[in-house]
Amino acid sequence: MKILASIVVVILLLCGGALWFLAGGSLNELIKAQIESQGKALTEQTVTVDTVDIQLTKGAGSILGIKLPNPSKYTYPNAFTLGEVTLDINLEATKTDHVVLDAIIINSPKAFVQLTENGNANIKELMDTIEKNMPKSEKSSETKPQGSSIDPLVTINKLVLADTALTVDLTALGNKEHSATLPNITLTKVGGDAGIPASQVGGVIAKEMLSEIWRQTKKVQKEKIKEKATEELKEKAKKKLSELFN
Repeated sequence: MKILASIVVVILLLCGGALWFLAGGSLNELIKAQIESQGKALTEQTVTVDTVDIQLTKGAGSILGIKLPNPSKYTYPNAFTLGEVTLDINLEATKTDHVVLDAIIINSPKAFVQLTENGNANIKELMDTIEKNMPKSEKSSETKPQGSSIDPLVTINKLVLADTALTVDLTALGNKEHSATLPNITLTKVGGDAGIPASQVGGVIAKEMLSEIWRQTKKVQKEKIKEKATEELKEKAKKKLSELFN
C-alpha cells in the first residue's frame, strides 16, 4: 500500500489527475504526458518535458528539461526552462487525503524576461493566463464520494529555486539585455498546514515561481535604468567640461 500511495502522490501532485493511471502503461511516460497536457491547459503554451524518473520505493523522483514557451509576440523562444526538478516525498506524513512533500528543489532554472514599450512583459502575461485558467476551489467534501482521494490536499514544506539564471531584455525601453544569477529563492509551507487541492498545485507553484522572478526582474530593471541614467549624466558633464576648456 505504501508503494501505491507513492504512485498516487506523484500523479496527483504533478498532474492533478484521477486514478485512471492504474489501467496500466509507463508511469514515467504518463507523468510526462500529463505535465505537458496540464501545463498547456494552464499557460496556453506548448509545455515540453525531456524525461521523468520516479523512484517510488524511495519516495523520490526527478523531472528533467521542462520548457515553458513564450507567447508568440515575444522574440525569446522560452520564458522559463527548468534543468532538473527533484522531489522528496514524506511517506510517513502522507495520508490518503493529505500529501506532504518535504522539498521540491528546482536546480539551475533559466528565466527570460522581455519587457515591452508599455511596461508589459512575457512573465506578467503568463502569470495572468495561469490565474485565469487555474482550477477554482470547491467544497470537495460535499461533492466527492465518501473515501474518495481523487483530489487530496497537498503541503510542500520547502520549494527552492537554486541558481536561477535571469536574462532581462530592456531594449524596448531604450536600454539593453542584462544577465544576472539570482540568490536562491526559498518558499516554505506552500499550501499551509491544511494543504491545497492537488489539482491546484501545478498552478500555485508556477504562480509562486513567476511572481518571484517578476519581483527580481523589477529590481534588476530599476538598478539598470538607474545605472544608465548615471552614465548619461556623467557623459553630459564630461562633454560640458570639454566644451568649457576647448
